[in-house]
Amino acid sequence: MLEVVALSALTTFLLGVGNGAAGEIGKNLTLSAGALVRRTLGRETPLPAGAEDRRALAGRVHARLGRDPRRAGEWALMLEGVPDEAGEPSRGAMPPAPWAFTNQEKVLKQLLREADRPWEGRPRVVLLSGPAGSGSTSVALRLGAEGRDRFPDGQYYVDLRDASGETGPEPAGVLLRLLREMDVDPERTPATESGRLRLYRQLTAGRKALVVIDHTTSPAQVRGLVPATPDVLLVVVVSGPPLLLEAERVAVPPLTDRHAKQLVRKVAGPEHAARVKAQLPGVLDRCRGNALALHTEARLITRDEPAPAPAPAPVAQAVAQGVSQTASPTGTGRDHPVRAAAHLASLRLGPEAVRLCRLTALGAWPSISVAIAAAAADVHEVTAARLLDEAADVGLLEPLPDLRYRFRPEIRRQLAEAATAEYGIGTCADAVDRVLDTLLKRVLPASRAALPESWRTELPPEHRVGPGAVPDGIAVLAAEVANIARSVVVAEEQQRTATALWLARSLWPLQLKAGHWDEVLPALRDAARCAEESRADERMVAALHFQLAHCLGETGRWEQAGRAARAAVTYERAAGHLRGEASAVELLGLLSLNRWSFEEAYERFAEAESVYRRIGPGEEGAADLPRALALIERHQGRALRGMGRLDESRRCLNRAVDFFAGRTGAPAEAYNRARALTDLAETLHDGGDHAAALAGIAEAEVLLPPSAVPHRVYLAGLRRRCEAGAAR
Repeated sequence: MLEVVALSALTTFLLGVGNGAAGEIGKNLTLSAGALVRRTLGRETPLPAGAEDRRALAGRVHARLGRDPRRAGEWALMLEGVPDEAGEPSRGAMPPAPWAFTNQEKVLKQLLREADRPWEGRPRVVLLSGPAGSGSTSVALRLGAEGRDRFPDGQYYVDLRDASGETGPEPAGVLLRLLREMDVDPERTPATESGRLRLYRQLTAGRKALVVIDHTTSPAQVRGLVPATPDVLLVVVVSGPPLLLEAERVAVPPLTDRHAKQLVRKVAGPEHAARVKAQLPGVLDRCRGNALALHTEARLITRDEPAPAPAPAPVAQAVAQGVSQTASPTGTGRDHPVRAAAHLASLRLGPEAVRLCRLTALGAWPSISVAIAAAAADVHEVTAARLLDEAADVGLLEPLPDLRYRFRPEIRRQLAEAATAEYGIGTCADAVDRVLDTLLKRVLPASRAALPESWRTELPPEHRVGPGAVPDGIAVLAAEVANIARSVVVAEEQQRTATALWLARSLWPLQLKAGHWDEVLPALRDAARCAEESRADERMVAALHFQLAHCLGETGRWEQAGRAARAAVTYERAAGHLRGEASAVELLGLLSLNRWSFEEAYERFAEAESVYRRIGPGEEGAADLPRALALIERHQGRALRGMGRLDESRRCLNRAVDFFAGRTGAPAEAYNRARALTDLAETLHDGGDHAAALAGIAEAEVLLPPSAVPHRVYLAGLRRRCEAGAAR
């Protein structure tokens, strides 16, 4: 009986292949699809990059299936075995709206009007903007609180302020954060921007939902999020001038004096009414309707200590004149009212706490830990913890989870400028250097602990620690990833090239084991460029280009990845580093494999094997050689399967299985054995030996830990394909 495969289903599948789930199982599905395309069309067909080319490929495949019932059956089973990519998103969790929210009802009505207007095919997008501290975030959160009935299917809030750079994450990174808010399983989150965008549209189709992207810095970050469904409202929040985005523009105005008084009285409470009455004229004059400045000064009014004395020169001259009472009403630049409030808050602190805040603000670190603050101020961590609490109490810092803090941008800039004016450039540079040293001492041992056997995490002697010194290296690196990315830029600015490069090297376990590709990619780009420009050691340059190539490949940037991998080969070869050269050539093969260029992939794997075999006894890498060759055999088996050379593929994969089973004298590796068995089962299935394939699947399932859910799901689909093949 002829299996009917709809062209639409085939097109949807091929549009998702390579843009779908990240990780090993996503690559397995991509490879299986490529092998089936080759068998169907009778020739190697590289994976198209663009959507139109993929639609054209679906048309060619579909035309062949009408004349080949057996192949049509294989495609039907392939499509049936693909798990639902979208799943059911969570309803999200918006942060609470501020308790003291005051008089932005007019702005809220504008937002609700956009949510309720007739659809008429026009996307619902609002650009909500206002000067820093104007309360634009508060308005968006209040919309979520008041609009729960309007958005019953989900409210999703993404704050871009904690990114490592001034410009925030790239569009793919914004999509990743949004999918995380929707509770998409990391193993099922697409690695590419196009795949994430497709999944986002699937998850929001037909739903009534609110999406808020806060602290947006460029139209590109949100342009792909514009909803194509009638009942999704996208609110783009900008702190500063509005962006050039096609949207309903809603400005958050300064509070009138009447409502500013209400806000101050709400925050201070009735028990401080006398103080409020006495200080209110000055507060209104300085804050000029800025909600954050008003909130900060209202909190200061509630403190029992006497009014602060004037700031000493030269800080009063350098900073106080930046909070001029005759400032422009927009509150931009040095005369921003938030700076005035920060200046007054600083005066409520002791000199030790002020010094810590100013020196910590210098590096623009995305998050401030006790260790970072202690290093910046050159104080004990116990002292730093106390001073951070004091600074947060007066509003100079915002508390974050896990005993961390962050500055608001305007406050950080004011503090950094004050540090330079008060302490001088040399002292400020020393503070930044101490933070860089602290990060190095923290993240390099963590990187080694995360991959203790890898030559890519070998450390300089001064940073080596004993086994077990870092219990969870991945957790340490994940907590500091934004700071590490920022520190690469800061270290280069400080002319500490070696520090910048080693910090970037520390990211390898995160990109290999934890998939933090979006977070580490900017740092790797900077580091690879810096390494070349500074003419660093060739092995260091090669290692960074390798990391960059790996990261680019994992996110589907194939051409860029190939260039970086070829650069890694060139530098490793110049350094005479055989193990590094072979590994970089192997990466080139994997990049080709994932694009369905099977012949090219096999050639690269064969080349990598020949380089590995040039490593002699006692030479660097000799101890790891048997395992490296077993991995190469597995990759060769996968490439041979894609080429249709199934007998050779089976022999290669059997040898890989034997090695990872410990049958050749090497230690057994359950996970790699399960991966090789999965590949072998695919080859056996393609060759029609379904009974042997089913036995391999059963063996692989026993080896997998309970946490390997995506691998188990994939094996279940492969089992169904094999059982159907056996039934025929």
